[in-house]
Order: sequence, then structure tokens, then C-alpha cells
Amino acid sequence: MTPTYEQMGDWLEEIAGAFPDSFFEGLDGGIQLEEQALPDPEFPPGEMYIMGEYVHDLLGRYILLYYGSFAAILSEEDEEVWKDEIFATVAHEFTHHLEETAGLHALDDKDAAFLQQALGELGIRS
Repeated sequence: MTPTYEQMGDWLEEIAGAFPDSFFEGLDGGIQLEEQALPDPEFPPGEMYIMGEYVHDLLGRYILLYYGSFAAILSEEDEEVWKDEIFATVAHEFTHHLEETAGLHALDDKDAAFLQQALGELGIRS
């Protein structure tokens, strides 16, 4: 089951609202939902998608989730799986935000190791 972009937006709003207000401190742009998929360019097409990302750029600090990436990976899953993945992605991106504001990078290191392992399993070295 693939929900509409609007339905995922409603779920995202509900899920994000369950996080403590303190998590949003310094997150000028909040959490945004983009319609497109974002394939990871280091992987063969269709192998890896970026579900969300924490961004700190000239526009400020914000979290992006990619509806199309969720749809590419979860198209056969039910509503509960979608909501669980939205929650996990938001929590993951909040961790990046909170670590950056504290001057830490443990999750960045963990993500890099995960991606290196996944590339290695596909026989790709970056």
C-alpha cells in the first residue's frame, strides 16, 4: 500500500508532534516533506535511497524527508510499517541535529560505516 503524498504528510505531522519541543530548538526550517525520491548516487540505481537528511546550509537548519524514497522502498508495506519508518527517520535526523549542535559526530561516523559496509557487500569500493 502506497499512501498519497498528502497522507504521508499528515502522518509526518502527527509523528513529529510527538517529539519534545526541545528537539526543535535551532531547527529554523522545521521538518519538510519533499515529493521526489533521492537515490544514493554512490549505489547502483534502485539499490539505496536516502529517506531523509539533516541539512545545515545558508537557509538554516532543517530536516527533509523524501516521499518518493519511502514509496520506492515501502510500496508493499502496510500503514504501520510506513509510520514506523517515518518515526525512525525523523528520530535519526533529530539525532544528527542534536549531535551537530553539541559538536558531536557519532551518528555521522556510524552512517559512514554502514554505507561502506553496504557498498562492500555489493562489491563497490568508494
